Amino acid sequence: MFRQLMTGLVLASLAATAHAALNLDQLMAGLAQHKGGRAKFVEKRTLAVLDRPLVATGEMTYTPPDRLEKRTLTPKPETLLLDKDRVSIERDKRTYSISLASRPEALAFVDSIRSTLAGNRAALEKNYTLQLSGSSENWVLTLSPTAQQIAALLQRITVSGSKDQIHTIDYLLADGDRSELTIEPLEPR
Repeated sequence: MFRQLMTGLVLASLAATAHAALNLDQLMAGLAQHKGGRAKFVEKRTLAVLDRPLVATGEMTYTPPDRLEKRTLTPKPETLLLDKDRVSIERDKRTYSISLASRPEALAFVDSIRSTLAGNRAALEKNYTLQLSGSSENWVLTLSPTAQQIAALLQRITVSGSKDQIHTIDYLLADGDRSELTIEPLEPR
C-alpha cells in the first residue's frame, strides 16, 4: 500500500511539473495577447565609471506592435519615443530624433524590447538566440546576440516575468555596464 501511495505521489508530482513547464511558443503566444498598456518603471544603471548605480523612475506606454513611450520623471524629466524605425528623445526642452534604418545594430536592440513585448518570436530570432527556463509562474528568457555588430555592444538581455506579464528586463552590455528595468503595470491587463 505504501509503495502504491509513493508511486502515485511521484507520478502526480511529475504530471504537475510537466503541466507547469512553459515552452517558448506558449510564452510568445501569451505575450502577443496583450493589447498594450501603461506601467511604472524603475531603471537602475550600473556603470563602471560610477561608484553607485543611477536610478530613474517614470512611466511607460506600449502600443502594439511598434510604439513604446518611456517618460522618465526622476531624477530629470525626459521622454523617449520609439515609433516604428524612429527614436525621439525630448530633454531640456530640446528634441533629438534619429532614424534607426541607418543603424541596424541599434534597430536590433530596440526591436528586442518591442518584439518581446509583442511576443514576436520570429523577429527576435533574426538577431538573438533565445533560451527559456522556469515555469509559467516564474520564467526567464535570455536573448544572446547572434550578429557580431550587436555582440560588440551587448552580451545579453534577460527578461523575466510571470504568466504573460514581464517584470524585469536586464541588459548586460559588452563593456560590463548593466541596466535593469523593473516594470509594474498601472492598469489591469
